[in-house]
Formats: sequence, structure tokens, C-alpha cells
Amino acid sequence: MNATAAPTSTSPAALLDDLPGPDSAAAAAVAAREAVLTKPPGALGRLEGLTSWLAAWQGRREPRLDTVCALVFAGNHGVAARGVSAYPADVTAQMVANFRAGGAAVNQLCRTFGVDLSVIALDLDRPTADMTQGPAMTEAEFGDAFHAGMAAVAPGTDLLCVGEMGIANTTAAAALCLGLHGGTAKDWTGPGTGVAGDRLTAKSKVVAAAVAANGGHGLGASGLTGLEALRRLGGRELAAIAGAVLAARRNRTPVLLDGYVTAAAAAPLAAERKDALAHCRAAHVSAEPGHRRLLDALGMKPLLDLEMRLGEASGAVLAVALVRAALACHAGMATFEGAGVSGRDAG
Repeated sequence: MNATAAPTSTSPAALLDDLPGPDSAAAAAVAAREAVLTKPPGALGRLEGLTSWLAAWQGRREPRLDTVCALVFAGNHGVAARGVSAYPADVTAQMVANFRAGGAAVNQLCRTFGVDLSVIALDLDRPTADMTQGPAMTEAEFGDAFHAGMAAVAPGTDLLCVGEMGIANTTAAAALCLGLHGGTAKDWTGPGTGVAGDRLTAKSKVVAAAVAANGGHGLGASGLTGLEALRRLGGRELAAIAGAVLAARRNRTPVLLDGYVTAAAAAPLAAERKDALAHCRAAHVSAEPGHRRLLDALGMKPLLDLEMRLGEASGAVLAVALVRAALACHAGMATFEGAGVSGRDAG
């Protein structure tokens, strides 16, 4: 698996111009083996598709999961000062310390499913600007965060999980989705860390104000690109997630997207190029109401629906269990001929 170098001087948009596609021969080889394993055709349902997906993007007729990594990007948001979260902004740095000490949910899931975890904190002492007053990031800040995400993806990774930590980032995600896909702020705004009632109504108003201050609903109609929407309405961790997803595509690494914020961070890539997320799968659909709406807009069917809304790549790492199960069945099952089992009667 060869990585494609991405100089930090190259603009994020330019990096979308020339992307590798799936290896159809590898996917066909997997399908041919699936057809002769000791089970009725399609009996393992979507597990069979996961193995084909691995093969197509790894470019291997015999896909593997020797190196599975999770990246959790952390950033702080100026809009947090508007009371959109149930927790103070200090919690972002405190949770980063918890991740690094091994005390968070994602640490336990990574240990359980054989996933290497890296946590990348992005200028936590320097929150983004308040997006209700204008763009969240300057072009330089956005570029730095995007390329930091790209640089975090190690060549040779067999499967990548991406997630985030950042107080107020569900507000940024909702604003970004509203900006990209239109609708109303209420459509995209959820409880996040647990706001409800009047505070949820106020959060929705902040989302609407942010989009109004940065070009209006449906930014595409205003002539703004997906990446420009991400700069104006996202955060450093969202920009880094988009960079990591793009780097993974250039490296031919399949990706499991975590929850609402992660999907929102990746969505601008699809706005720029329709097939930009073809190497990705939605690990789960979260309890954030906007997540299901966003996955529908992206044409993604989640692997899990467990009413989770934790973030920190927890849903993505949990879905690694499904991918490992799919590959174990594909690689380890006997064929009808090898097991001396009568195959399906063609008549």
C-alpha cells in the first residue's frame, strides 16, 4: 500500500482532483470466494459487503486487518461561550488528558478490539472565532488543521477509525449541515452533551445565526464550496477529520466514520467531489437527530444503531468488531468442495 505525498503547500481542494478508485479485481476475487463458502448465498448479509469493501480499497484479494488505528482530534470553539453545551470548554483538554491516561470509553473499546489509538489536540488554548460573528477560522488556521489531519494518517494502516472531542462541536456540526444541505436550524440541532428545553432552543438560534453570518442557508447556492463552508462553520478538529479522511483515500485506506460531528466534518469533501467518501462507511447512527438526516443526504447506511452519542470514535471502534467478524468468516470458512459439503442445487 503506497501513500501519496501531500505537500503542506498544496491546497485542500487541489488534493481532491486526483484520487484512487476501488480495485474492482480485488473485490471480484472476494465475491468469487464468498460464492463457494459453506453457506447460502448472501446468508451473512452486510458482513459480506464489508469484506468486499476492504478488498476494494486496500487493493488486496486477501484483505487484512493487522494494523487498525483510531484517530481522535480535539479542538475548542469560540461559540462555546454562548452557552450551547452543558459542559464548560475546559472539558475538552480534561478529556484529552483522560484519553491519554486510558480512562475513556474509547480506550476500553480500542483494547477490546485491537485498535491503536492516537489523540491529536489542536491548539486547545486558542479556540476558533465565534462563528456567529463571521468565519470560525482564517484560511491559514484552516489549512494548518486540515494538513495536521492528513499528517496523522500513517501509511500502511489497514483500517482507520476517526472521531473527535470538542465542547460545542455539535453546534458547529449542525451549522455546517445547515449550510451545506439547507432546511432549518431545528432540523440539524440536537442535545449534544445534554442540553434541553430553552437551552436547546437557544442552541438552535445560535446555529441559525452562525449560518446567516457566513453566507446563508444552502451555502452552495451562495457560490461557496464545501471546504469554504467547513472553514467558516467548522472547527480545527472538524478540519483535521476532513484532512484525515482525504489522506486515507490517497493511501487506499478504508475508513469508519464515527458519529454526527465526524460525518459532518467529512461531508464537505462529498460536496466538493461526489465520490470523495466512497472509501468510507458510517460506523453507526447516533442519537443526535441530525445524524440520520445527514447520512441519508450522503447515501450512507449505518452499520450500527445503538442510540450512542458519545463521540470520541467510540462507535467507529465498536464497528471494528463487525469488520473483524466479516473478515474472519471470509478467510476462515471452508468452501463446499473443501469441506465435502454438497453445494446449492442449481435446478
